[in-house]
Amino acid sequence: MSVPRGDDTPLAGHRPARLAGPVLTGVLPNQSATVVEKAAEIALSAGWELVLAFADITSFPAAGDRDGHLAAQPIDPDGIDDDAAAISESLKSRIADQLDGTGVRWSFVTLAGEPARSLGRYAASIKASMIVVGTKEHGLGSKFEGLVTGSIALHLAHRQNCPVLVVPLGGQDPSRDQ
Repeated sequence: MSVPRGDDTPLAGHRPARLAGPVLTGVLPNQSATVVEKAAEIALSAGWELVLAFADITSFPAAGDRDGHLAAQPIDPDGIDDDAAAISESLKSRIADQLDGTGVRWSFVTLAGEPARSLGRYAASIKASMIVVGTKEHGLGSKFEGLVTGSIALHLAHRQNCPVLVVPLGGQDPSRDQ
C-alpha cells in the first residue's frame, strides 16, 4: 500500500546538509540585550559568525543594490542630518561592549529600507543559517505600531528560506497562558 507524501515527509535519499552560514540578527537602538545574547549563544555553540544588522528605515537601497547593504540613499536628503549614522555607530558600540570577551566572531552592518525586506535580502546574500529577531516590547505604542506596520518576525517567517528564531521580550508572565 502506498502512503501519500505530505510536505513534512522527507524525500527519499535526502541527507541533511551542514549549516555553515552566519547567524543574522536584527538589532534596534533601544532593544533588550536579550536578542544579542541569544543570537551570540547560538553562534558560539555552532561555531558560526554572528552578523548584527540595523535596518535604517530613513533610507532605501540604491538602484542595483540587491542586498540592501552596499549603498543607501536617504528618503528625504534635506530632512536627514547624520542621525542615522550616529544611531548606527552608537548601536555598534553598545554591541561591542556587550560581546567583548565572549569569543564570538561578529560583524555589524547597516541595511537600508524596511527591516523585514532588508534583513531577508541580506540573509540570502550571505547565505545565513538563520535569522534572529526579537518580539516587540509590550505597551500601547508597540501595539499601535504593530497594527500599522505589522510584525517583522511574522513577515520574515512567511518569506524566508532559512529558519527565523523569535526571541521573546517584555517579561511575559507564564501564568497568564494557563
